[in-house]
Amino acid sequence: MKISQKLMMMSIIIAMFWTFSANCAPRTVYVKKAPPTVKVEVKPAAPYKNAVWISGHWAWRSNKHVWVTGHWVKPRNGYAWVPGHWVKKRRGWVWIEGHWKKFK
Repeated sequence: MKISQKLMMMSIIIAMFWTFSANCAPRTVYVKKAPPTVKVEVKPAAPYKNAVWISGHWAWRSNKHVWVTGHWVKPRNGYAWVPGHWVKKRRGWVWIEGHWKKFK
């Protein structure tokens, strides 16, 4: 391959990567309507020892709040689960995803 062809191929690859990564970047969604009160869930028995319960929560989908049922997950050694939650901002309500946080 000639140098100009290599440069052209590299340019195309970089452009494709940039386009893909820009479309996959997380975006903040502001919801004008406050989430409903959290539902009280009955936790089923843990499926295995040390299972971690991820509580249910209200998600914003198709212009409405929908309930996402809680579920059990395997624990991550050295990490603690930080639950997701809604935060009131100036532009509306924002969902902060739950995540695993490393112990200090």
